[in-house]
Amino acid sequence: MLRFERQYWNQGLRKIAGVDEAGRGPLAGPVVAAAVMFEQAFAEAEQDGLLRGLTDSKQLAEATRERFHAILLASPNARIGVGIADVAEIDALNIFHATRMAMIRAVSALPSLPEHILVDGAPIAGFPAPSTAIVGGDGKSLSVAAASVIAKVTRDLLMKELDRTDSRYGFARHKGYGTRAHMKALFEHGPSPAHRRSFRPVREAAAIRSRRETSDE
Repeated sequence: MLRFERQYWNQGLRKIAGVDEAGRGPLAGPVVAAAVMFEQAFAEAEQDGLLRGLTDSKQLAEATRERFHAILLASPNARIGVGIADVAEIDALNIFHATRMAMIRAVSALPSLPEHILVDGAPIAGFPAPSTAIVGGDGKSLSVAAASVIAKVTRDLLMKELDRTDSRYGFARHKGYGTRAHMKALFEHGPSPAHRRSFRPVREAAAIRSRRETSDE
């Protein structure tokens, strides 16, 4: 899980950041990105210790994600930045560009700028440092895996907060993804301010709700 980091450490670079996002696919809520930059000695020592089993957040149980999230936040050897693009930005820019914005914000939120960036998935333009895109990077790079966990847990907490504000949709359970229960609530109540109206299922739910209200008048 440190093969990519070592490639740049061996070139004399020390500040290598992993970047990943959470929330591209849901119908509601923000997209959240994170950047994590490890001290080399810590990562080398703890990849089979405190960080053993750290990988793509989607492959981890919720309790395991939260445990790694707490470890990362508590460690002075892990520098963390978080970037968020809200629903208005997603609808205005589209999800691809909003995700790119969130990733750039995450890197900019690090205590110091990295010398090289490892990003999960496709190449991202606009980073303040050279970058390498790694397909499936959250399962191949410890730094990207850490960013995956930070982004996922941060977003889950935001969705639970939205659920406390408006419990009609069950955001705490499905985190905004288009589950059957979520779709049922969406067609019953129409979209909330937290929904991404640029996403087709949300637009369709809004149109059906509008027609229903018109016919009831």
